[in-house]
Amino acid sequence: MVPSSYPEPSEIARLTARMLLEIQAVDFNSSDPFTLASGLPSPTYVDCRKLVSYPRIRSTLMDFMTITVMRNAGFEAFDNVAGGETAGIPFAALVAERMGLPMSYVRKKPKGYGRNARIEGTMQDGERVLLVEDLTTDGGSKLSFVDAIRETGATCNHTAVIFYYDIFPQTAKTLGDHGVTLHHLCTWWDVLKEAKAQQAFDSETLIEVESFLNSPVAWQQARQH
Repeated sequence: MVPSSYPEPSEIARLTARMLLEIQAVDFNSSDPFTLASGLPSPTYVDCRKLVSYPRIRSTLMDFMTITVMRNAGFEAFDNVAGGETAGIPFAALVAERMGLPMSYVRKKPKGYGRNARIEGTMQDGERVLLVEDLTTDGGSKLSFVDAIRETGATCNHTAVIFYYDIFPQTAKTLGDHGVTLHHLCTWWDVLKEAKAQQAFDSETLIEVESFLNSPVAWQQARQH
């Protein structure tokens, strides 16, 4: 069912960051940086997939996502909730349950046999679809999912994520040029603020992370071998 309480966005962001830190779904390491999928180094790491294993946190965050989307986009704004393969699928199912809507999911590419479909489940021409994912970095990966949804004749003008990096200035333009509005619960800035409040990491690490967040490209270039 649709949640009946509506925390302020700033409180949603703080609590989401706290939960991610509590289950170590985010981590900071400046001395031995993580390697991202792009091959570039980063002192920050986030894994929202861990959330599915924590029922209380999972439930609370899906309540947060549902009320965030409904408050921002409208209470009757959608007909279908689609998850992006693979991390978005469980979160889409949980949001769809709360909204009382059908759920579907979008493959990264056609499965290569049978109907060769990218959309699994039922999606009708003219339906207004909410795309749910775990996170977004620069927004680019969302466009393929959005295009696959629109190819069915449905519309997809909104995407919702738990975590938004909010350190790449082109993200809003990338999505906006594609006619997509992004809804999110928290960012690296929220996590950094909460990590400082909790003294979750040593001061040297927090300083290095803040340096990265303020200028990620320069930070990465300085540490490439």
